[in-house]
Amino acid sequence: MLYALPSCAAAFVFGYLCGSIPFGVLLTRLAGGPDLRSVGSGNIGATNVLRTGRKGLAAVTLIGDMLKGTVAVLVARYGLGHDVAIVAAVGAFLGHLFPVWLRFRGGKGVATYIGVLLGIAWPAAIASCLAWLAIAAATRYSSLAALIASAAAPAFLWWRGEVAEAKVFLLLSLLLWIMHRGNIARLVSGTEGKIGARPSRASAS
Repeated sequence: MLYALPSCAAAFVFGYLCGSIPFGVLLTRLAGGPDLRSVGSGNIGATNVLRTGRKGLAAVTLIGDMLKGTVAVLVARYGLGHDVAIVAAVGAFLGHLFPVWLRFRGGKGVATYIGVLLGIAWPAAIASCLAWLAIAAATRYSSLAALIASAAAPAFLWWRGEVAEAKVFLLLSLLLWIMHRGNIARLVSGTEGKIGARPSRASAS
């Protein structure tokens, strides 16, 4: 298996560089807005872009953060195979969480998680999105919906018999939960902001 190490390393680096593209920061700057890291929660994702009042820009950020993961996976898959594509998926997800361009302070990974999942196993991505929609509609907590949707993804993969993929996405889900530890604390205390409510700086999502 030593012959595969260069391919895996290349896939990981390629995925990481794709994932580390900070679409939220770049798009808000290009649109003449403030540094996204100084707005709301300071997060670089679409939710915080929405706090600038630019819904269209937030939507483009969401799509960009998803597609950078999907593109990284698909390029690796068609060039090097499915197993190596999983390595690219891990790289892309870590790139979003810890982008080198922003001193390794990135986003919480929800959109990029869905993006890499879409590239690896699109039925699981659809199931995860449906879980997010159901929980968000029932509770109006975006963070809770993301947490449950990310827990559902590896379970769905395992149910489909994609054991290796399930194990990898279980790891990614654990990282996503760690990045949402502040949200978890606020959900427990009852202070987490709901969808549509005016957010405070403390209620990062």
